[in-house]
Amino acid sequence: MPVCEADPWRLQYFAHVKTAANIPTEDCDAWQWYPAQRWVYDKLAVALSQRLQAAPHGVVPPRFPVFSKPIVNLKGMGVGSRVLHSAADYERHYAPGHFWMPLLDGRHVSSDVAVVSGEPRWWRHVTGKPAGEGTFDYWIVHAEPDADIEARCGAWIKTHLAGYTGMLNLETIGGTIIEAHLRFADQWPDLYGPGWVEAVVGLYERGDWDFYDDEPSEGYSVVLFGPSGRTYRHPPSALVDEVKRMPGVTSVQITFHEDRAPDLHAMPPGGFRLAIVNAFDLRAALAGRERLKEYFLGSASTL
Repeated sequence: MPVCEADPWRLQYFAHVKTAANIPTEDCDAWQWYPAQRWVYDKLAVALSQRLQAAPHGVVPPRFPVFSKPIVNLKGMGVGSRVLHSAADYERHYAPGHFWMPLLDGRHVSSDVAVVSGEPRWWRHVTGKPAGEGTFDYWIVHAEPDADIEARCGAWIKTHLAGYTGMLNLETIGGTIIEAHLRFADQWPDLYGPGWVEAVVGLYERGDWDFYDDEPSEGYSVVLFGPSGRTYRHPPSALVDEVKRMPGVTSVQITFHEDRAPDLHAMPPGGFRLAIVNAFDLRAALAGRERLKEYFLGSASTL
């Protein structure tokens, strides 16, 4: 079977590989398949492993503001997360199963790491351009390394994931880990370069890492959001193919189920995610998004 992918719009990245290994792209699968490392989905444990001042709700923070969120959330999307500015805020939003931690400052980075027996062997770092209310305008897959993240998080991996072999995704703010996932980000594997997916398969099948990108290219993953509360139709395949053929564009994802009610999709508060255009040229990705936007925001795309 190919890589275990729940979203049909992302199967395009993995359909060309077959493997008997369990390669997760969903946290629910990773939690089941890697019991020795599943503790990383406990965000309170991750915070305490970095000696941050943090505790479950029920322990009153000694000072404010703090950041509050569920201890475990395998669905993501920032559900239940908020800043608590005061003791009154804390009392108002007290919730069993939630915890608080410092309100961090700095760059918010998503990093994919290939790990062999607790040793990081490959890194790529991604930052997003926020568009408000939990949405992003686009993501930048950076070509250059990040020495601070790789040093700080690399030491954490060696200490806390000593026996782990597989992909790891870390979310950091100012170099501090806020979330860890026993998987990679499946939104932009085409932007990591030719042969990367095959290297991932080899990592899980053989336990080694065989991928060299001496000259990585900066990539862009541009997102199209529409208003929530509508029911949308998928665009014609001819339109999707037209966008794919734009110079610099590497893939197009139509990121919703046409036969599923809108409120059954996990979406951020700021809108309904309709499509993603990946490219090595930002202008091409933005132009592709505009073509799709013309369709989705016209009357032909809604029911």
